[in-house]
Amino acid sequence: MTDTVDSLFPAHLQHVMRLADRALERARCDGLVVYSGRPTEYFLDDHGPAFKANPHFLHWAPLQEAPDCFVRYSPGQRPQLVFHQPADYWHKPPTVPTAAWTREFDIAVIREPGEARALLGTDRQRLAFVGEAPADIGGWGFAAINPDPLLAYLHYHRAAKTPYELACLREASRLGAIGHIAAAAAFRAGASEYEVHQAYCTAIGLREQELPYGNIIAFGEGAAILHYTALGRSRDVPRPTFLIDAGGQYRGYASDITRTHVAAGADPTYLQLMASMEKLQLELCAAVKPGVDYRDIHLLAHRLIAGALVDAGVIKGCTADDAATNGVSHVFFPHGIGHLLGLQVHDVAGLAADDTGRTDIPRPAGHRYLRLTRKLEPGFVVTIEPGLYFIDLLLDEAQAKGLGRFINGELVQRLKPYGGIRIEDDVACTATATPENLTRDAFKRVA
Repeated sequence: MTDTVDSLFPAHLQHVMRLADRALERARCDGLVVYSGRPTEYFLDDHGPAFKANPHFLHWAPLQEAPDCFVRYSPGQRPQLVFHQPADYWHKPPTVPTAAWTREFDIAVIREPGEARALLGTDRQRLAFVGEAPADIGGWGFAAINPDPLLAYLHYHRAAKTPYELACLREASRLGAIGHIAAAAAFRAGASEYEVHQAYCTAIGLREQELPYGNIIAFGEGAAILHYTALGRSRDVPRPTFLIDAGGQYRGYASDITRTHVAAGADPTYLQLMASMEKLQLELCAAVKPGVDYRDIHLLAHRLIAGALVDAGVIKGCTADDAATNGVSHVFFPHGIGHLLGLQVHDVAGLAADDTGRTDIPRPAGHRYLRLTRKLEPGFVVTIEPGLYFIDLLLDEAQAKGLGRFINGELVQRLKPYGGIRIEDDVACTATATPENLTRDAFKRVA
């Protein structure tokens, strides 16, 4: 796998350099300095959260655990990597990288971050700085720090992934699939939420801080909490369902996968809803095609989920189309159908109208949580994550709004112990009418 990904890196880097050339023109700067970032500390403490590298830096160099490093680039020149390897006996200094991708860079090693100033040449050219600049770096004389025209251009075009990026995303999906299989086995063996989480991390060989986001491991009614992260330590009563939303990470690229599992002897109506959600989720994945407005996929999800609820008798007294427009479907499906995926789990520029920073492509009325409103293009990787849940807060609000007459309250009470259902795949838009389902392919490979 590493050899394949490395062989794709030079072409990826050339693409990144071309993007930088055009972005620098917009910002009227001569060159670019991308900073990896610096660890922070908790208030009144001497330690802090795990370091997370600047995604702009990772776009250039796959160094996830390398604080105070820089990529220096000017159009027409070979990029330079300024690698910080402190002289330190309290911590293990990072190893100077020697992987195949490093052949594309001139590498300079520094012992203190301040040594980078002379190497970067901020006093000789108008350089744009990208990243969170500490005070000691912000005063180095950069022409601009995170200029809006430059960032808007880079963010907008980062949505379309290169073959190298797609290879990284496939590997992240493979890791995620391995973890999901191990987690499901742990649930069936009687593990607690915390133990299931541990089984997941062990299976994919990543520490918690190396995961792309905190695992959502929810049993029963906990599955009705969209971002449930409590991780109960005991499993003292039978749990009818298990919802896991967890991903893997490879070279900074993330997977984002959700599956819902059910214990034996489940309610027949819940099983019917599970089957309906599986079917409609695949239909939504198949809609990921060039030129398709992602908002239309979201609205289609509401109609399909409403249809599943009508067929199961949860929604009554109206059609699926009515339920999707009168607000009833929102009671059970309150979030967006998905988002862009890449170096960030919720990748940037999902609402961008163009590469100048305009964000005037509106969300559909009443759908404020949708994170992507653009038309899909080849290379876009999106999540497709329809869900339905039995959430007391939203059910109470529906009653207050007069929508309770469309909801079978007795059946909802029967289904509430199951929490909810969410199924999420990562899907790449291709140049053809057939998308690439990174998640389903990964499960097939590791099964």
